Amino acid sequence: MLTPKAVTDARAIKIGSEEAWDLMKIARNITTAKGNKVQKWNPHSDDKSEILRHVMGPSGNLRAPTLQMNNEFIVGFNAKIYESWLGKK
Repeated sequence: MLTPKAVTDARAIKIGSEEAWDLMKIARNITTAKGNKVQKWNPHSDDKSEILRHVMGPSGNLRAPTLQMNNEFIVGFNAKIYESWLGKK
C-alpha cells in the first residue's frame, strides 16, 4: 500500500507555472494524460513552454491530479497509466 507524503488541495493551494516548473525540472520523466491522449516528456531535453502547456490548466494552476513518485510525475488522469505506473513501483 502506498502512503502519500503530502496531499495538496488544488482548490485551496494554487501552483503556478514557475512553481510547477521548479518541481518538475529535475524529474527524469513527466507523463501527461488527457483522456486517452498520453505524452511522455523529458524536462532536460524537451521544450519547457511545451511541457508547461500540457501540465497547466486553463486557470493557470497545475492540473489535478498530479502524482510524484521519486523523480517521475504523472499529470492528469488515465486509468491505464496509473495502473501501469503504480504496479511497477
